[in-house]
Parts: sequence; structure tokens; C-alpha cells
Amino acid sequence: MKAPLLLLLLLVPVIVFAQSRQYSTTDKEAIKLYAEANQDIDSHLYDDAIVKLTKALDNDGKFIEAHAQIADLYSLKHFWGEAIKHYKKVALLNADFNRGIYLKMGEAEVNDAQYAAAIPDLEKYLTYPNATEQNRFFARKLIADCEFSIKAIQNPVPFKPVNMGPEINTANDEYLPVATADESMLIFTRKINNNEDFYRSLKKDGKWQTAVYLSNQINTPNYNEGAQSISQDGKYLFFTGCNRPDGLGRCDIYISQKRGDDWSKPFDLSPPINTPGWESQPSISADGRTLYFVSNRKGGYGGYDIWKSRLTEKGWGEPENMGPNINTSFDEQSPFIHADDSTFYFCSNGWPGLGSKDLFVSRLGKDGKWQKPQNLGYPINSNGDENGLTINANGTYAFFASNNLNGYGGYDIYTFELPASDRPRAVTYVKGTITDSRTKEPLEAQVEIVDLQKNVPVYQDYSSASGDFLATLTSGKNYGLTISKNGYLFYSANLPVLDKSSASKPYVIEVSMHPIEVGGRMILANIFFDTNRYDLKPESMSELQKLIDFMALNPTVKIQISGHTDDIGNDQMNQVLSENRAKSVYQYLINHQVPPARLAFKGYGKTMPIVQNTSDENRAQNRRTEFVIVGK
Repeated sequence: MKAPLLLLLLLVPVIVFAQSRQYSTTDKEAIKLYAEANQDIDSHLYDDAIVKLTKALDNDGKFIEAHAQIADLYSLKHFWGEAIKHYKKVALLNADFNRGIYLKMGEAEVNDAQYAAAIPDLEKYLTYPNATEQNRFFARKLIADCEFSIKAIQNPVPFKPVNMGPEINTANDEYLPVATADESMLIFTRKINNNEDFYRSLKKDGKWQTAVYLSNQINTPNYNEGAQSISQDGKYLFFTGCNRPDGLGRCDIYISQKRGDDWSKPFDLSPPINTPGWESQPSISADGRTLYFVSNRKGGYGGYDIWKSRLTEKGWGEPENMGPNINTSFDEQSPFIHADDSTFYFCSNGWPGLGSKDLFVSRLGKDGKWQKPQNLGYPINSNGDENGLTINANGTYAFFASNNLNGYGGYDIYTFELPASDRPRAVTYVKGTITDSRTKEPLEAQVEIVDLQKNVPVYQDYSSASGDFLATLTSGKNYGLTISKNGYLFYSANLPVLDKSSASKPYVIEVSMHPIEVGGRMILANIFFDTNRYDLKPESMSELQKLIDFMALNPTVKIQISGHTDDIGNDQMNQVLSENRAKSVYQYLINHQVPPARLAFKGYGKTMPIVQNTSDENRAQNRRTEFVIVGK
């Protein structure tokens, strides 16, 4: 944790004041030691200065200036208890020695979790008429911290951290863990001899395996790599690289793509993301189209702010500040956007908390704006520094690092079950493998998932060289999945995740892509009609567009649209209904510039079930719209 700015601003004035007046002691040896300590401070030899000031106080325990000076040095080193002891001695010896003593003492007491004791000291500071508005603002902020903290400690939240074990943690520092949506891979930072590198652990049979060095393509022996974010499917790694020769500033954001068992050489994201300033701690949204990060660039609210950039056809757009419901005049860092794309976690020392940096959650409101954040509560937050929290896809538990929970040494990585009030919306995922139906070889194909109600893509990417893909799905929505590849019939599936209270089980699918040939048949899984009606519902639009695109891409192909029903109801009515539904699709295609000569339609009623009509689920499968290749 960096030293409080206030302390750095106030440290020198106390020294100068003490040197330019008659001291509160007449002990010559104490004065000599005090002067030597000031010289050490000028040379940043703070430990040496503390030794000399301690000796000066041994000579005269009522030496006010020495108490004030050593208290500042202990605060600088975060030895809060010692700092408080000496600040109190100053106030006891001379209540009006320096008004800044009460502000610094209050700050030290907050950092030492002495919240009740801090309030009267901070309130006393506010009684002084000539305090600067900046310092008065800070004092009021600390009082708000105290009031929040006292209530939070009286109302603790559940918190049972579990060490992730020797497969992940060592005697070195391990921190900043992130996992893929299916939790098959965990990537984290390990610090060895002041060098930060990435390590990876894979989960097999429900157990994390011994972590290994991530990649020589990403890790370097001379520079630090850290503060990373991995895409939900594990294909893309965004990370922070500092002082690299290809960077624009002190710290820049880089991206690397997974290639088989290794990773590509990372490249700098360039402007407008990176600047000559400081950009770090990226977090990528589930759809890969919004990047959140930390920067001290111009246009912020003060200190480090969190920014976001949207991916456009021309690349990353101009970053936008997250605004006053996230950022303060202090520091906001460690952004993490959950896979639900509407729950945002970060750390801050600007919002009311228990001291230093606390963890917060903000939720996206119905107006599309981020709401004021909620502190995750005590004891998740403490008077120490909490940051680097990430949440698993289904929102039930969190990963974090700590150095004060009796681990394997230094910082260790832990998990804990997230309290219900802090959880994101339920999320599940679809994980698929795509192969050629004849050769069984994996295929690289275009994968798109659409929110059918909004007709908006939520995932667009290609499967890997091994044919696999993974995408997250937020609850409360109905999704359409299409997979396309030149020379093949496109694949269609409906993926409803309608339960808002808890996500459904993951969809794990194997997709066989069929070449375009006469007789080839494809179910249009996202064509919808109301019961006993043949008007196309709005949710059908994205699927119909896929069919239009398929016809345009294959201009010689001719198809027949076929409608099918289950066995419920009158046979003649089912026949007419199926024919009218097929005709609705046929007419829609004609209205959108598909030549009638390439189209035909037919209704089959209940005569061609694909499964037996023995359950509601089976009947739902039999109620379908298909197309079949009749000419090529």
C-alpha cells in the first residue's frame, strides 16, 4: 500500500517548524539526535531516523517534536500502533502543538481499526478554523469510514476462506487469480525474486493440478507480467506489462491468444487504450467487446480511475470514465466485470470502508447506468488492503489472495463462498465441439449466440483449431445458437436460460457439420409461432436472417421449407397448420430478396416425427420447422 498523500504533505512542515523554533527540550544530546534524524529523513533513511529519534526520547520522554516526527515515520511505514502511541503523547504534552496531529492520528486510528477512538480526534481537527478545505474533506471522509465500520463490525457477513492448497500456493507470493467460465483453467501471478510471472493450473476430476509456468511467449525474465484477465473461453489473455521496450508508458495493457498448448506473442493494445501514462488491471466482458481498466490519464476524478472501452469495427473506441458512481477523488482499482455483464466488482479507498482499500460491488441499473457501490462488508473487508477479487461464472464463490491467513508463505490464493447479497446474476455456459460429420475431424467455424428477444448478438467468435468453443449465458433470457462454415449447412440450436433465480446446468454439445448436398436437412431451432398460429414471432428474426445469409452465400442452392407438428389435435388441422407455418417462412424469404425459383414449401403435419410423441419434451421436438436441400 502506498503511503498516504496527506502524510507526505504534512511530514516536512513539522520538521521545518521544529527546526525553526525553540525545542520543547533542553537536553542537548536529544536535540543533536533529533537533528541527525532530520538529515536521515532528507536522505530517505527512515529506519536510521527512527533509531535516533528513539534514543532522543530515551534522553527526554517529553520531547514533543521527536514524538511528532517518529509518529510520522511509523505512519509512513504503516506501524499504526506505534504511530498512534506517539501522536497521543504529543496531544497529551501540548494539545495545540499542531492541528495536523489530530488528522494524522485519526487516519492512523482508522488504519489500525480503532474506529471509535478516531472519531473524536477527527472532530477536534475540524474545530480548527484555518484548516484547508482539502484536509477538512479528508477528515469528514475518515469519519464516514468510522461510522460505516462500527456498523459493519456489528453486522458481519459470512466469510470462510479456504486455501487452494500446495498445487497452487508455495512459499512465494501467489495472487490475482482468474478462472475460465467452466473452471477448467486458473491463471494467476507468482512472484519469485521480485519477478512476476504467470502460472496456470488445470482442473481434472474436480481437482486443481500442480501449477506450471504459463508460457515463454508471455513471461519474461526482465519484466513483470501481472494483473491479468482471461476471456470466458480461455482463448485470450489481457494483462499488464510494465517498462517493456514495446510499450507506450510505464505500464501498458497487452493481449495474447491461445494457440494449441501455447500462446501467441503478446502485443500492445496501442492508443486509445494505452498512453504515455499508466494503464493496468484489465477486465474483459463476457462478449469480449468491453474492456475495463485502470488509468491515471487526464479527465478522471483524481488518483487512479476505472475506465472502459468498447470494441468497434475500427478497433477499441475512445475510453470512457466509469463516472462518479464508481470513481472518486481517491483511488479505484482491480476492476472485475462478471460474466453476467451487469455486476461490477472493484476496490476503492474513496467510498466508505474499513480503512485502506475495500472491495465493492456495483450493479447496472435499468437506466443503463452503474449504481452506487455496496461495500462487501466485514470481515471480507478489514482495515487492511483488499483487492484483486474475481468471481466464478455461476457467482457462488470468489477467488482472492491474502498474506494474513496462515498459508504456505507470503500471499496465498483462497476461495470463499460469496454472501447472497453480493452475488451476481446466475450464469451458465455452453461448451461445444465442432466436427465434420463425415471425417470426424475438428472444424474451425463461426459461432454466434443471439439474445432472441432483443435480436442482439451476445457472442461472436470462431471455434479453435481443435473445434471447441465456450460462451457464457446469463439467466432470464432465451438464446439462439448458430454455427456456420462455408461449404456446410449451418447448425441451429435453442438455448433457453429462463430461470432468473439460478442458472441451469451448462450446455455441453457436440456438433457435426454436414456438407451442402442434395438431401441435406437442417432443423431451424429458433423459428417460433404461438400455439395453433402461423404468424412468425419476433424472436424468429435472427434465425431467418441466418437462412437468408446462407442462401446468398450459396446462390445455386434450392431448398424446401417443411413444417411439422406433434400428434395433439385434429390431423387435418395439424396438416393445415404445418403447411401455413412453412409458407410463412417461404414468404418471408421471398420478401427479403430470395428468388422464388429457389424455394418451395410443404407441410407434413404429424407424419414425420423425429422422436416418439410420448412426453411434452418429445412433442416440443416434433413441432419444428426444417429446410432440406432439393437442388445444388
